[in-house]
Amino acid sequence: MVMRTLIVDDEPLAIERLQLICAREPTIEVVGTASDGAAALRLVDALAPDLLLLDIAMPELDGIGVARALARRPAPPAIIFVTAFDSFAVEAFDIDAVDYVLKPVAPDRLVRAVQRVAERRARPDTAPTAQTFASLPGDAQRFASEFWVPHRAELVRIAAEDIERIDAERDYMRLHVGGRSFLLHQTIASLEERLDPERFIRVHRSTIIRRDRIARLRHDGSGVWYADLVGDGEVRIGRTYLASVKAMAGR
Repeated sequence: MVMRTLIVDDEPLAIERLQLICAREPTIEVVGTASDGAAALRLVDALAPDLLLLDIAMPELDGIGVARALARRPAPPAIIFVTAFDSFAVEAFDIDAVDYVLKPVAPDRLVRAVQRVAERRARPDTAPTAQTFASLPGDAQRFASEFWVPHRAELVRIAAEDIERIDAERDYMRLHVGGRSFLLHQTIASLEERLDPERFIRVHRSTIIRRDRIARLRHDGSGVWYADLVGDGEVRIGRTYLASVKAMAGR
């Protein structure tokens, strides 16, 4: 399956790099390029591409705006966002982008993204969509079931249930998952709102713990409380959060 592809980016060098990568891949046929969002919409009408390699940060109409405009049309092209910014991942998948590739683009990473487009086109009824949020039965509030976290030149899907601990590091959150850690650009307050409180609890202004990782609670005799974690390690419990942590233990 050959993907008739439109490249959209306001940086000529970025367009040139994508053209070179696409030229080496027989499943990609570049049918045009655009340097702004309005031109991209006009070319979609004129060329009817199968796929857009779409930048996000563009003047006036940005890539998210282009994707939203196309989503209102019948049979829109598939979209792979190609961007230097990781902070738009949730919004991108919320409008059903197939993939989100970070610059500088690695050729094998782009090829994998295009393969996902081909798989979705071949099995439109069974191909998974990038659902970032999952609603709880009987509850209007929605909590994140997964996070897309930048790692090297790609985004890694991390299931919320696999996160063991989250530590704030200035403007980033460090997600600890099975002996590894990943940085996510987000505030701890906004991240806490997206986590299921039945599974996660904030124990400090800079720390969130998955509840089943807490082995015991203890104090040091001077009024300072700690949460001992399964395996090893401890976390100091902040005074602001002590009552809710004790309530978890039925105290």
